[in-house]
Amino acid sequence: MNIDHFATVRNSRGGDQPDPVLAALIAEQAGADGIVVHLREDRRHIRDRDVYLLKQVITTKLDLEMATHEDIIRIACDLKPEMATLVPEKRQELTTEGGLDVVSNLNNIKEANKRLHDAGIKVSLFIEPSMDQIDASLETDADMIEIHTGVFAEHKTEEGKVEELDKIEAAAKYAHDNHLTVNAGHGLDYNNIKLFRTIHTIDEVSIGHSVVARAMFVGIDQAVREMINLIKHGTQ
Repeated sequence: MNIDHFATVRNSRGGDQPDPVLAALIAEQAGADGIVVHLREDRRHIRDRDVYLLKQVITTKLDLEMATHEDIIRIACDLKPEMATLVPEKRQELTTEGGLDVVSNLNNIKEANKRLHDAGIKVSLFIEPSMDQIDASLETDADMIEIHTGVFAEHKTEEGKVEELDKIEAAAKYAHDNHLTVNAGHGLDYNNIKLFRTIHTIDEVSIGHSVVARAMFVGIDQAVREMINLIKHGTQ
């Protein structure tokens, strides 16, 4: 469960409500297997205080999404989340717009991975469903990848969704066969998540915006439980 958007709402008024840490605890109690936060360089939503509190209080695992900025790497090595997911980051974007280009940034990512590994942190790379990017991820000694599902989610036609889903499934199998753990995320919601139940090489999915939007109407607990039921059983 990605809780960034609870922090976005909090920060819009400059106060301390809603508290994303409380949202994380409720999500855990509802059955979420882990909490995801993106500590951006500009701190537009999640703040340093949030990640340190989360590390202290959650009982599942903390996945820190992050770019390879020096100050964020230092915080990650001090915080020691269970895992870090390296993502591309642009200040002007509303949300992460695509996968990390590991091929073109191989040495930089290798160095970041080594520092995170030395701190005892597992590393995931957020990439497009591309065999070249998977091969490059293997070169960096990453523990896992997270396949960017945004292109799939944004397709307007069922034909387009199926075509993109085939790419994701092929990439997931290729990565799995090469001993990488495979995750997926971005743009997944209560409708399109059902299609992922057939891809058994994907270990977990990261979902945030759609659950936060649903929680505005039914509460966090029910929104999380409904998503978990869809993932596990295909029905809410």
